[in-house]
Amino acid sequence: MGTPIKYARLSKDDAALLLVDHQAGLISLVQDFAPSEFKNNVLAVAACGSYFKLPTILTTSFENGPNGPLVPELREMFPHAPYIARPGNINAWDNADFVSAVRKTGRKQLIIAGVVTEVCVAFPALSAVEEGYEVFVITDASGTFNEVTRHSAWLRMQASGVQLMNWFGMACELHRDWRNDIEGLGALFSSHIPNYRNLMTSYFAGK
Repeated sequence: MGTPIKYARLSKDDAALLLVDHQAGLISLVQDFAPSEFKNNVLAVAACGSYFKLPTILTTSFENGPNGPLVPELREMFPHAPYIARPGNINAWDNADFVSAVRKTGRKQLIIAGVVTEVCVAFPALSAVEEGYEVFVITDASGTFNEVTRHSAWLRMQASGVQLMNWFGMACELHRDWRNDIEGLGALFSSHIPNYRNLMTSYFAGK
């Protein structure tokens, strides 16, 4: 039997959110999710970052080229967040300004989502693990060409200790206890999971 894996749970007091290369050009390459589903997931992760007050870093790669600009909703949600427009570095971790911004957060847990999964997500995730960070990749807010490519990227990251989560699991682990704020988190979920509105409607009806 192998060594048991320690359950390292996300903490809102020790996590930072890195949104990597959600750019207008690159996002058109995402084929492993429907476009509307993927955009909803990305905005849900961003909403969680805002709700839990996580230090958030935005970065783009070669945005003056075919990769295009960052999707505008992310800039609007985080107008004061560090915004690193990398001139050409494919791996965000190769950019000194990006790494400096990560270190300035003082956080040791990094939540990463981006486009495309096997490059823009995997490369900085693997680099951060190598430097001693706990890395959590949000699978449903990271997209790529197809499911074969996606699973290859997941396996590579997982083999190096990256933890794979979806955005709903991330939100619940950060929240820990419904008594912390029922209506606030419920509203966030209702905005991004249509069926969750039924739960909240039932909850309010019973109050």
